[in-house]
Amino acid sequence: MKDQATLGEGRVADAVRGHWADTLLPAWFRPYARLSRLERPIGWWLLLWPCLWSLTLAVSTAQSGTLPPIEHILWYGFAFWLGAVAMRGAGCTYNDIVDQDIDEKVERTRSRPLPSHQVSRRFAGVWLAAQLLIGLFVLLQFNSYTIWLGFASLSVVAIYPFMKRITHWPQLVLGLAFSWGALVGWTSITGQLALAPVLMYLGAIVWTIGYDTIYAHQDKEDDVMIGVKSTALLFAENTRAWLSLFYAVMVVCMAACFAVSGVSWPAFVGLAVAGLHMGWQIWKLDIDNGGQCLALFRSNTQVGWIIFAGLLVSIWL
Repeated sequence: MKDQATLGEGRVADAVRGHWADTLLPAWFRPYARLSRLERPIGWWLLLWPCLWSLTLAVSTAQSGTLPPIEHILWYGFAFWLGAVAMRGAGCTYNDIVDQDIDEKVERTRSRPLPSHQVSRRFAGVWLAAQLLIGLFVLLQFNSYTIWLGFASLSVVAIYPFMKRITHWPQLVLGLAFSWGALVGWTSITGQLALAPVLMYLGAIVWTIGYDTIYAHQDKEDDVMIGVKSTALLFAENTRAWLSLFYAVMVVCMAACFAVSGVSWPAFVGLAVAGLHMGWQIWKLDIDNGGQCLALFRSNTQVGWIIFAGLLVSIWL
């Protein structure tokens, strides 16, 4: 790796300080961990939640005698976690390769491994391939329907980094990619799609648009300067109204999903509590406070936990 520059102790402005990725990993590997955002688990949590929701819904509503053994279900849950970490890391690495010219112009991102030359583009490509191989290994653990469905998501993932150059709706494309787990979680158990996971997929898409709009408000000044687009810029002072719409549609889609699947009442209670949490986000939001926007964005993992808890309890009630 002789063509790399300034590895080791190079710092990244928007990385989490004191994280194990910066303290326990070998110095030469730390820039690769930063490429994958290993110190920021919120990304893989948000990718994982639709997988776990859908998997748990399928288990909760399956007819007696149709479920795989419990050890298989637990393995699927672990596989989804591993796949979420690997594919989120691959997505971040791919995004950084595509966006290197943009990241060089933004204060928050210019110290990332590629624009700061801690990692060369060639070795970033090697690291991307390694993470994709892990994702492929995970995907091959499932039935053939789920495997082909998983492959179908790659076209959306591939185009996402380019969307902010041509549309104010890159968050919609991110939602299409990040919500795919709502489909494959269900098919990993059932081997086929149904209306319930499709409704969950739609709900997860609008949820993603909402929370990533909050996140995008951190960068709106830089985005204007360099000429890239986002829903944060599109919605501007009307962001609260748009978030209210997206989060309301999310709750309606999820409630419809639960209703058509026949899941028991704890799932609806969890969804109601999650809806209150999203309402709190809207009430609290200050679009000109970047630190608060980041904190509210991260709080969406609590939405994931609440809905998951409700679905988990519904298995036994």
